[in-house]
Amino acid sequence: MQWALAILTVVAYVTLPLGSASFEQQALATLLVGLAYSMLAIFGFRFVQGRSIWWAVAFVGVQLPLGFAVFSLSGAAVGAILLLVVLVSQSVLLLPLPAAAAVAAAIPLVHLGMQWQDGLREGLGTLAVTTFTLVVTELLVRERKARAELAEANERLRGYAAQAEQLATIQERNRLARDIHDGVGHHLTVVQMLLEAARAVIRTADPERLDAMLGKAQEQSGQALAEVRRSVAALREHRPALAEALQTLTAEATEAGVPTELEIRGRARPIRAEVEESLFRAAQEGLTNVRKHADASSTTVVLDYRGADHVRLEVRDDGRGLPEGPAAGFGLTGLRERTANLGGRVSLDPAGAAGLTLTVEVPG
Repeated sequence: MQWALAILTVVAYVTLPLGSASFEQQALATLLVGLAYSMLAIFGFRFVQGRSIWWAVAFVGVQLPLGFAVFSLSGAAVGAILLLVVLVSQSVLLLPLPAAAAVAAAIPLVHLGMQWQDGLREGLGTLAVTTFTLVVTELLVRERKARAELAEANERLRGYAAQAEQLATIQERNRLARDIHDGVGHHLTVVQMLLEAARAVIRTADPERLDAMLGKAQEQSGQALAEVRRSVAALREHRPALAEALQTLTAEATEAGVPTELEIRGRARPIRAEVEESLFRAAQEGLTNVRKHADASSTTVVLDYRGADHVRLEVRDDGRGLPEGPAAGFGLTGLRERTANLGGRVSLDPAGAAGLTLTVEVPG
């Protein structure tokens, strides 16, 4: 806009010598005073812009009477009106809108020296021009301000998106770390313990006991490998449905020696990936504990969709029931933390005369 006003100022100054057919012109004085006005309009405006309001008031206070003088000396030249129109635009850029409107309203007074009919006609025409200039400049200022605010909002939005992406990355890393700790870490710990025990008895010449320990270590390493495969599959776009994953899990539990059935209640519905992962891990932990501690003859996994705003998973066995002392071996701490992060709950209760029921309920 500054360049446009500067060009308009130069054009107006060049047309000053044309004067007006109805009024006498003082050419030299017009060019000198017009040059002073034009230099202030171009360079003085740039100096004042961005400074305090008092600089702006002083600038307009000098330019307005100087523009009236150019108009008078030029014999009411059209170029003098153009110079005053430039002042209206500059007032909008420098002053509050009411003050700029006052400048636009004062400029038609330049015609007071004319006969009243001519002065009224020319004054109304000049008022229309200054009003139009005021409105157009204000609209341009508002559009520029809106563009700046939009650019700032877009920049903030990009920052928020980057923060959200970083947070999602951290959450995914934490989830994977928790999965590795709860799954692979558990099985590898058992393998380590079994191998240590095997080394302790390797010199006792008890091949059956040694073979049993190595067999269990092999089983646990196989389960650790399965955990790795599940974690890799979880990173891919295609993930098996929860019911399908639980069906595979119960089949593995049956093959490991504890007959296990899957029961699905209600109509399956889409739920969040993290909810499915939490329920799968709960079933996995529950079946692992049954196989290790319960001495059960059968197990049932129940996936219940009948709740309107939650999904329930139960792992029931007919084994020994609650152990004496704290149930540290059931790995409930990590399970409770995972479920609490989703706003759910975990409970471990007796199942009739014998056995236990692990219940996990999460929103979904």
